[in-house]
Amino acid sequence: MNRRIVSLGIAAVLLGGCGSGAASPSAAAPTASGIGTPATATPRPSRTAAASASSEESTMPFALSSPAFAAGATIPRKFSCDGAGVSPPLAWAGVPVGAVELALLVDDPDAGGFVHWVAGGIPATASGLDEGATGSDSIPVEGRNGAGRDGWTEPCPPSGTHHYRFTLYAVSRPLGLHDGLTAAELRDAVKGVTVATAALTGTYTRG
Repeated sequence: MNRRIVSLGIAAVLLGGCGSGAASPSAAAPTASGIGTPATATPRPSRTAAASASSEESTMPFALSSPAFAAGATIPRKFSCDGAGVSPPLAWAGVPVGAVELALLVDDPDAGGFVHWVAGGIPATASGLDEGATGSDSIPVEGRNGAGRDGWTEPCPPSGTHHYRFTLYAVSRPLGLHDGLTAAELRDAVKGVTVATAALTGTYTRG
């Protein structure tokens, strides 16, 4: 009798172990330590990646270019004394953090530093100047060029090929410039407050 009870008990245990009762889908699977495996968390965006994306523009190199001519290439005739003589279009990118104003100087080192353009008060949020911008509201301040006039004066080399150097200054405070200032005054004004400079050189030969 006792053996039969024991046998029936063992059979009940075996049948219970083979039962089809599955764990609840929400139940965590036991680990070796007896603690359920936690659900996999949705990964959060990396703060470093987000910061990198938001500062992408500020980490770009400060660069100056022109839609009208490539660096080191010939400035088109229309911007010279052989053409309409209008100021060329300019574009820039990567204005550094901390810059509040931009200033522009264009000179000809082959003519003893003859000045072609002095401009200032340009907002740091600007990204360029349109063709013929000299004398417009997009340039708050324009200084005296080598021809004795305010604003742009066109390339007109007496002989050979001359280089025209465009230098854009990003400064950390308003310069308080005035119309008619000289290139020397602009250079003095940017001393100690220049955050970065960008340069572009074009050439021109008459004939």
